[in-house]
Amino acid sequence: MSKPVPEENLGLVHLCANRFRGRGIEYDDLYSAGCIGLLKASEAFDTERGVKFSTYAVPVILGEIKRLFRDGGAVKVSRSLKELSMKAVKVRDELSKSTGREPTLSELSSKLGEEECVVAEALSVSLPPVSLTDSNDEGGGQIDIAMPSPEFEISDTLALRQVLEIMEENDRKLIFLRYYKNLTQSVTAAHLGMTQVQVSRREKKLLKFMREQLLL
Repeated sequence: MSKPVPEENLGLVHLCANRFRGRGIEYDDLYSAGCIGLLKASEAFDTERGVKFSTYAVPVILGEIKRLFRDGGAVKVSRSLKELSMKAVKVRDELSKSTGREPTLSELSSKLGEEECVVAEALSVSLPPVSLTDSNDEGGGQIDIAMPSPEFEISDTLALRQVLEIMEENDRKLIFLRYYKNLTQSVTAAHLGMTQVQVSRREKKLLKFMREQLLL
């Protein structure tokens, strides 16, 4: 089996980068980080492992993309936008005091000499992140968001397969029976020659391990 060619697997980078769209980092930056991950995966991939390159590469690509968020915070904002944000907040406060009301976006745009869409973006930088599950006085609770693209599910599936590949055969079978076959712990125990208590304890450890691996 020949070594994988990075250029032929750029679709994996797009799948992984799309998973993080709208989280504060430009898509080009996400894609660039993903390409670095793809190169690393291509160089380190062992054709003798017996796993598909995509299964091996996706977690590496995701790891490089997630590094952007770890290194730069949850939201990455350019210095120029930060400076404009501080200036916009200052002008907004001055206008509020002089007019006794909240200035319009048009008024701020005129004062700052910037387009309204740019001013709106600058002001949004100064706002704290909004929780999607925060409760409110009207009991609205959760904020509805758009359904993720099917591409997200594909990348998640590939990452999950990679984690399953490194698990012991008996552990993989336990997860398969419980979460793919939807069998009870008692029935799963009978299949594996274990007790229900043993299955319960092992399952908790495996789920913790899988979560840790998927968040790397």
